[in-house]
Amino acid sequence: LELQRAADAVYVDPALMEYAVKLVRATREPDAVSQRDLGRYIQFGASPRASINLILAGRALAFIRGRDYALPQDVRDLAYDVIRHRLVLSYEALASNVTPDDVLEQLLTAVPLPEASLIESRHGAHAVPHGR
Repeated sequence: LELQRAADAVYVDPALMEYAVKLVRATREPDAVSQRDLGRYIQFGASPRASINLILAGRALAFIRGRDYALPQDVRDLAYDVIRHRLVLSYEALASNVTPDDVLEQLLTAVPLPEASLIESRHGAHAVPHGR
């Protein structure tokens, strides 16, 4: 429980929250990120809960990595694991051997990461003390 509380205290910049929302929204509306062709492969995209879980997982990963603030790369590193099983692919995707990872790869390329330096400068780069 103590580790959960420590991970919950990890700072997440609003720009990173916005990134998670944009990424998850792109699974439902790929043409919003200029990926109209992906629409034929996605029957149902991830729900808004996926963006919440991206942030929660990003916080935990940042904590494990020794920081009290999350970076865009923390969220991106977990995107496949958090979103993959939330995508329902179309028959066309299945017939074309398109996987959820194929779809996510294109969306992750299309949705730009927020600037890490902006996030670090707002919060400051502090390592998590080992006593937590």
